Amino acid sequence: MSMVKEFKEFAMKGNVIDMAVGVIVGGAFGKIVTSFLNDIVMPPLGMLMGGVDFTDKRLVLKAAEGAGKAVTLNYGAFVTNIIDFVIIAAAVFAAIKAINSLKRSEPVAPPAPTEKACPECLLNIPIKAKRCGHCAQAQPS
Repeated sequence: MSMVKEFKEFAMKGNVIDMAVGVIVGGAFGKIVTSFLNDIVMPPLGMLMGGVDFTDKRLVLKAAEGAGKAVTLNYGAFVTNIIDFVIIAAAVFAAIKAINSLKRSEPVAPPAPTEKACPECLLNIPIKAKRCGHCAQAQPS
């Protein structure tokens, strides 16, 4: 089989296409969550912290000298990304939980019988028995 045919079979499998759709939808969902966080959640949080923009919170390790940039720890952006992650993880968890609750549970096959009724006395005996232990009747094979 040629390399092109193998690649075509791989690319056209349902789960590869489903994964691609999931990545695209996930990227779009990430933008929505980031906008929700930056435009809805963080402004009130910044207001509660004294009217500062939370994403601009940073600790300066070394001040800028001349044309060089300052060295900073951007803990505000880090905390914003953590909150972003928690919101996305919670949404994915809720979506998976909803999908799993919609799935129909497959009926469980009954276990194979281990006993049979003796045709003579009608008492249960092991399925592999050659004679009934109660009436000594020979069992059909």
